[in-house]
Amino acid sequence: MSSARVREVIRQCLSEAQSSDFHEAEQKALQTLVSITKVSPLNRNLLALTEGAIPALLTLSKSSSDIIQILSLSILFNLSLNPDLNLAMLDKNKAKFGVAGTIQLLVKAIAGPRCPAAHHLLSSLAELVRFHGNCTLAVREGAVQALIQVVESTDGEDLAGTSLLVLALLARFDEGLNALRKTDQIVSKMVDVLKGRCMLSKEGAAEILLLLFEESEGCVRDALRLPDFSTLIADISVRGSARAREKAALLLKKIMDADLDSYVDANPMFSQW
Repeated sequence: MSSARVREVIRQCLSEAQSSDFHEAEQKALQTLVSITKVSPLNRNLLALTEGAIPALLTLSKSSSDIIQILSLSILFNLSLNPDLNLAMLDKNKAKFGVAGTIQLLVKAIAGPRCPAAHHLLSSLAELVRFHGNCTLAVREGAVQALIQVVESTDGEDLAGTSLLVLALLARFDEGLNALRKTDQIVSKMVDVLKGRCMLSKEGAAEILLLLFEESEGCVRDALRLPDFSTLIADISVRGSARAREKAALLLKKIMDADLDSYVDANPMFSQW
C-alpha cells in the first residue's frame, strides 16, 4: 500500500472512529489502525503526523466501551515502538504515561475478559512499571490481583509467563512486594506454577519466591510445609533453562542458609537427613 493510500485510510478511520454513533463502526476503524501500525514503522509515523490523531486516540482510550479503550491503547503503544516519536516508550516518557491515566486503563483491561491484545497490554505494563511511580499506581489499581488471575487462568501459558514477569517487576519495590505477601496462599500459587510446563513461568515464579524469601521467613516456612517443594526446586536446578537453574540454585541456597532446625518437622525431606 502506497504512503498516499495509507494516509487516506488513516484519515478515514480516524473520522469514522470519532463520528460514528455505533461501537461496531468505531471498533472496525480502530482495528484497521491497529493492523496498519502493528509492523510498519512508516505507517506509525504517518499516523502520528496526522493532525489531531493523538488527541483523538487519547480521548477514545477513555471511552465507556472496554474494547474501544483497549484498541485505542494498542494503537498508542504501537506508536511507542518508534524511538523517534514523542510517544516512544523511553524512560523519560514512562512517568508521562502514568500521569495520563494509562496505568489505570491497562490494569482495567488486563483484569477484564481476555482479548487479542492481552499480550501487548501486559508487555506495555511491564515497560511502564519499571518506573517506581508507575509501580505504585499499578499496585493501587489492583494490578497484583489482576495478574495473579491471569497466571491462574488456562487461557495461555505465554500470558501467564508475561504476567509473572510483571509481578516480579512490581516486587522490586516495597508496594508490590507487600501486596504479593498479602495475597492469600501466594507461596502455594507460585509452587503450582513451578509444576507447569512453561519455562518462562517457572523463571518468573522462582524469582518471586526469592524476593518473598528475602523479605519473610514465614514464606520460607510456608514453602517447606509443601511436600513437593524441595523436589521441584532440585529438579529445576538441573533440568530448567539457564535462568531457571540460576534462580533454583539461589532458592536452594536460601533454604540451606535458613534456620533448618525450625523447619525440619515441617518437611519430611529434611527429617531424613
